[in-house]
Amino acid sequence: MATRKKTGLTRAVLKKKLTAIKALILDVDGVLTDDSLYIGSDGFELKRFNIGDGLMIVLAMRAGLEIIIMSNRYSPATVTRMNDLRVKHVIQERGDKAQLVGDYIKKNNLPLELKDTAFIGNDIMDISLARQAGIGVAVKDAHPELLAEADYVTSRKGGQGAVREIIDLYFKGRGLNTADFLKK
Repeated sequence: MATRKKTGLTRAVLKKKLTAIKALILDVDGVLTDDSLYIGSDGFELKRFNIGDGLMIVLAMRAGLEIIIMSNRYSPATVTRMNDLRVKHVIQERGDKAQLVGDYIKKNNLPLELKDTAFIGNDIMDISLARQAGIGVAVKDAHPELLAEADYVTSRKGGQGAVREIIDLYFKGRGLNTADFLKK
């Protein structure tokens, strides 16, 4: 796997680069959640998802951006949340994330390649995908190794609006008003 030097994009440059992406790939634990799990003695699992992130995911899909969820851990809570948001591309498998997403794109005949995507991650297992995506983003509280590889680091922590921050920049870069997509 080729390594990529961190480009250290400014917010303004990131906003411009986001206009070219066809898909946004999101990690779950630590990106869409605060990296916490609540598990009862019966194995019942709860996760805390950020509502603002969810709203922006829906609006981004309405604007034509593909959303792909990539987690190395199967979770019924993730299935429930993604069904609620109507996210159709959900991958929950163990393995190299870049390989899994690349295979998923080919298998599902999506009209894009990894270079046409932005990816938001938070931990060391996200490094391969951050390197191979067109834009690799780390949340503010990401693992130091991912922070060193990321093209951009959000000002918000995972599960606290980091996804919304990036989707807001996508809309602004494209000159779109999020309110225009509320009723579609």
